[in-house]
Amino acid sequence: MCWVITLGLFVLTAIAEIVGCYLVLLWARRDAGAWVLIGAIIALAAFAWLLSRHPAESGRVYAAYGGVYTCTALAWLRIVDRVTPTVIDIAGVATIAVGCGILIAGSLR
Repeated sequence: MCWVITLGLFVLTAIAEIVGCYLVLLWARRDAGAWVLIGAIIALAAFAWLLSRHPAESGRVYAAYGGVYTCTALAWLRIVDRVTPTVIDIAGVATIAVGCGILIAGSLR
């Protein structure tokens, strides 16, 4: 699988997980109606299904996914929560991204 497709699949997987968890947060802490839990169930089911679409061994997939998830979560912080990431946030995500790239490259061999 091409690394661009793999990375895109990881990003979609991360978005599904973040959306599912965010909807639960809205319900639990921000008094959103119980109807948001239906969306959470759908998003989290999509997350699990998308995570199963990766061709590499599950342990390697989960490790690489963790890095992409962290990067995606920081983008979520900026776009949805409207909080500007700090220099430390950026440095941490850059470090994680390098490790994630190594894992993804290794899984494509």
